Amino acid sequence: MRASRTARLARTAAATVIALVMLAPLYWMVVVAFSSRRELLGGDLRVWPRELTTENFDRVLSAFPVVTWFGNSLAIALVASLITVVVSLLGGYAFAHLRFRGSTFVFILSLATLMIPVQVIMVPLFKIVTSLGIYGSYWAVILPTAASAFGVFLARQFILAIPRELIEAAQIDGAGHLRTFLQVVLPLCRPLVAVLFFMSLLQTWNDFAWPLIALKDNALFTLPIGLLYLQGQFGSDYGGTMAFALISVTPMVVLFLVFQRYFVQGLSRSGMR
Repeated sequence: MRASRTARLARTAAATVIALVMLAPLYWMVVVAFSSRRELLGGDLRVWPRELTTENFDRVLSAFPVVTWFGNSLAIALVASLITVVVSLLGGYAFAHLRFRGSTFVFILSLATLMIPVQVIMVPLFKIVTSLGIYGSYWAVILPTAASAFGVFLARQFILAIPRELIEAAQIDGAGHLRTFLQVVLPLCRPLVAVLFFMSLLQTWNDFAWPLIALKDNALFTLPIGLLYLQGQFGSDYGGTMAFALISVTPMVVLFLVFQRYFVQGLSRSGMR
């Protein structure tokens, strides 16, 4: 009993230390973002600002179209994430419960694409979006990221954990694969949907390299590109940079806190089989 209590305290202490280490950059981002420029330039930065101010946010919002960039990031991330969820769920169901010639090979081949660095396929992607006539538009960013091999793999593992008897009962009642998916599988996949949506949203929201290549109009830039643009204009404006970064990271932090329960549940259930 005493050994169990000691082990629990040790795990709690280790988790606390890890959490503090991971939260430290976010904490200093908040401190710098809400510190006055005079305090930052004077090197008098404290653990907490003497006086909270929003001058860094005001300066950034007035100098750059941050609201427009925020809307671009939101639109691209939402559409790409919704398409990713649909493709991953349908692909995962197909690999889990449909038997066709070469299904195992196709599944392994799709997983093998995870080992290909993104930088390797940027030139072919650029040629594809150019030939399709969508270069410089939202779709040039959305479509290449709208299918994820890892999402299909995660969906397959989750759907395999659903009792086979439920699917067989639906098929005995005359339901086809589409009806079985919509009425039996999909209602049980809410944690999985949350995981797929959040992971895709986070990846698309923070993506920098491909949007920088695919977008040519400043009005269509996303927040990561805008942050680089700000750093190029004000290399020493740490307060403005941290204010911009805080605007960019806050939605993802809030979203994770809201859907944390579904996120953890979906990941844990995906590894059951």
